[in-house]
Amino acid sequence: MRPWRNGLSNRYLSGGASLSWEHQYTKANSVQLHYVTQGSGKLIILLHGLFEFWYSWRHQLPSLSRQFKVVVPDLRGYNDSDKPRSGYDLDTLSADIQALIRTLGYEKAHIVGHDWGGEIALHLARRFPNSVDKLAVLSTPQPKRWQTVLTYELSQRWEHLQRNWHLLALQTPGLPQWLIKDNLPSLLPYLFQHQAVRKSAFTQANTELYQAALQKPGVIPAVLQHVRHCFSLNDWLSNWRSSSQLSAARLKPPTLVLWGEEDNLVPAAGIIPPEFSDQTYIQHSIPDCGHWIQQEAPNSVNRELLQFFA
Repeated sequence: MRPWRNGLSNRYLSGGASLSWEHQYTKANSVQLHYVTQGSGKLIILLHGLFEFWYSWRHQLPSLSRQFKVVVPDLRGYNDSDKPRSGYDLDTLSADIQALIRTLGYEKAHIVGHDWGGEIALHLARRFPNSVDKLAVLSTPQPKRWQTVLTYELSQRWEHLQRNWHLLALQTPGLPQWLIKDNLPSLLPYLFQHQAVRKSAFTQANTELYQAALQKPGVIPAVLQHVRHCFSLNDWLSNWRSSSQLSAARLKPPTLVLWGEEDNLVPAAGIIPPEFSDQTYIQHSIPDCGHWIQQEAPNSVNRELLQFFA
């Protein structure tokens, strides 16, 4: 593992707060992952979602690190992690995180995932149950529900289609890469500021940080692979015909599910039900909150996570 060097300081990334987190690189599952870490003790790994990077957990790092060693990786393909041509399926992405746990010298970890990171966390808990102590998923639909969000709900609700046209556009081969590159300055405010219920969560300054992370060489092609695996229509059709044994398996770790009550992308009806878990299962919603839950309501999310992991 080696330290990270970049022109953006912790002070700038945190909006001026004095912080002690560190940037590191490590090799996991044959890719080099960049991660941010703070604290000591039991390990918590936080997994970001689509179009994000480690920075989406900036409000959780200082709070959780008072009791835990917190590690926040850039998923493969994002920001300062390696950007290979392949490996954006759930099996490989979950293997990345399982390898990261071992590389850090731990047998297991608490896992928290938001959005697509939540789907990776769920897959990790099923595929490597002995590597997950407790599991928390934020703004994450039931397994295979991503495809339902893209197909059934979009086809049934014109308003939902208007709000989430970009999900369909990203499935068009050849089009999205130049479309995203040319329209990042308008796309990101739409994704973050417009979709958020608590608008103050996304300033112009931190939206520009997301833009800078996405503009790094190789990131957009990798992000598109994440998106296409997340919303793959071919996967949806095959899953519709027959559920895989892994996806049908019940969760073994104690599980916390959090979502925003005003989430336009993942409505409450799509949230993981209690029968998915064999152990302690807790569901909490946060009022007046949209999809970007840990950024819109950081104090509420921090309180829920600390109580659950205690």
